[in-house]
Amino acid sequence: MRVVVALGGNALLKRGEPMTAEVQRANVRKAAAALADLAAHHDIVVAHGSGPQVGLLALQATALKDVAPYPLDVISAESIGMIGYLVEQELANALPQGTRLATLLTHIEVDPDDPAFGRPEKPIGQIYDWPEAESARVAHGWAMTEEAPGRWRRVVPSPLPKRIVQMEVIRLLVDAGVVTICVGGGGIPVVRDISGGIQGVEAVIDKDRAAGLLAADLAADAFLMLTDVDAVYLDWGTPHQRPVRAAQPAELAAFVFPPGSMGPKVEAACQFAGTPGRIAGIGRLEDARAILEGKAGTIVKSA
Repeated sequence: MRVVVALGGNALLKRGEPMTAEVQRANVRKAAAALADLAAHHDIVVAHGSGPQVGLLALQATALKDVAPYPLDVISAESIGMIGYLVEQELANALPQGTRLATLLTHIEVDPDDPAFGRPEKPIGQIYDWPEAESARVAHGWAMTEEAPGRWRRVVPSPLPKRIVQMEVIRLLVDAGVVTICVGGGGIPVVRDISGGIQGVEAVIDKDRAAGLLAADLAADAFLMLTDVDAVYLDWGTPHQRPVRAAQPAELAAFVFPPGSMGPKVEAACQFAGTPGRIAGIGRLEDARAILEGKAGTIVKSA
């Protein structure tokens, strides 16, 4: 099968871990082992998130007092290059010698009038307690949200992806048998100007929505979203939480999930699996192959 795999930023940098290069490389090495296991049986295309990483780079960018912080599209490109480098290198070490790989910085067109620009809700960066969050809000003018009791993060606009600008290049690579790493971090958000040119915008596209668009454009057979939770849960965080092991798109879409985390994953899964014959899966990185085989995670497919 042709399988598009979306690696969550939190799967590559565990919650609570220090944001060091060594920690990220160790996590990427584990991810590469899971991906190599999939690649032994299927053709894979790899996307990845960058929420924690892009937030870290944005925070670092504020440290230079005499230089204006770089805009989010540039910081996104930095984070995508960093993670793509690590993923490609560790995949090359995990896959058979001679496997062809390529990492592509991907532009994704968004609508400049998308209402998300007036409603930031995509969490990026580190987790703060309330005094730290309030200090960051005052110092940098950032919007903040409480992800869980006592756990605050910066939120930024997350417009819907309209079109993958380099889609034809990606298709050429994939059809040539190249293990392609693309749409990293949800891609770099761009808009068209009146002359038809593209320019970056201050936003972060959700990785799962962008990877779902990639999977559809590539006519993939399966779309896996791998993160740090073992399945989609109903009533998450309550004594009544329970996993969803299998569902049809309409069934799962009837429930409400957090907009900055599981919501986009469920939305992307339902949209992709709405076409008969396609399978979407959500679960832990280490369970990648088991999810595809229906033995772990949450499987979404039409009847």
